[in-house]
Amino acid sequence: MKTVPFLILLGLLITSSSITGQDTFSIVAVDTITGELGSAGASCIGAPQIPQGCYILSDVIPGIGVIHTQASYNAANQSYARSLMLDGIPPEEMIELLVQNDVGNNPNIRQYGIVDFYTDSPRTAAYTGANCLNYKNHIVGPNYTIQGNILLGQQILDSMEARFLATEGELACKLMAAMQGAKVVGADTRCINAGISSLSAFIRVAKPDDPTNELYLDINIPSTTTGVDPIDSLQVLFDLEINCIITGMSKSTQTEKFRLFPNPAGDLIHIEFEQLPASPYDIEIFDVAGNKVISRREEKGQLQIKHQLPPGIYSFQIREADGSTFNKKLIVY
Repeated sequence: MKTVPFLILLGLLITSSSITGQDTFSIVAVDTITGELGSAGASCIGAPQIPQGCYILSDVIPGIGVIHTQASYNAANQSYARSLMLDGIPPEEMIELLVQNDVGNNPNIRQYGIVDFYTDSPRTAAYTGANCLNYKNHIVGPNYTIQGNILLGQQILDSMEARFLATEGELACKLMAAMQGAKVVGADTRCINAGISSLSAFIRVAKPDDPTNELYLDINIPSTTTGVDPIDSLQVLFDLEINCIITGMSKSTQTEKFRLFPNPAGDLIHIEFEQLPASPYDIEIFDVAGNKVISRREEKGQLQIKHQLPPGIYSFQIREADGSTFNKKLIVY
């Protein structure tokens, strides 16, 4: 899990008012059963241009709400939005005040997504300025908003929404599914020539009592190496923290499909199946940067894998023919 101390983040927000990067696609949401708040997004901006990548555009206030301040980002506008949320101002009124009091006097180049849980039901609102770069739009749901600019098209936002709604289980799994829905080459059109959706990505989930600087889930990919999609890297780190099953467009509670032993492992990994996967199935191992380091197809049950992986933490994945994916953390010493 990668976290950014709140004071450092706040300092970035205060001193980075000149940042004009565009956050391309993002989602904010609340789980009305657990009170968890979520924030996820990606963009074709990243380090070193912006050291934290598009992560800086996410403001999560545990137990209260989430604000995404994107398009022509201005830290002063984000700070103002936070103060309004802490005062209990409803999201729709927050949008009106942000437009009326835009620090640069140019609200038409801003985009916002806001959700809060001050009352017994969630409150949501979003705004897309007329002069944000195309394609731009937003979707407002009962407990979520999805917004983006410089997009390949409306299909990016629609895919994010469809996967978010179709996914069962905890909020983190729903947010990660939404991000996978946007993993399309050129989702942010500035990244189309690089063959990836975006350059930086993040996912954050706060339980109601979390300290602001110690969220339940807080993963940031500030940038990636050439040809690596940050949503893939995000998924690898996510799988080390949260167990979800991917089946087409849905996820549900993780089952014990298999076990690895020993774990931590040396140069030989034993795999024992609790439920034998349908054949053929694929075994893939990813490092923490999202790089696929082992890939093989199997048709048998219990097996061993001899490898020469360097010591570290990996995501061990089994993918069945129907697309169902099962993940476990693998430690190599």
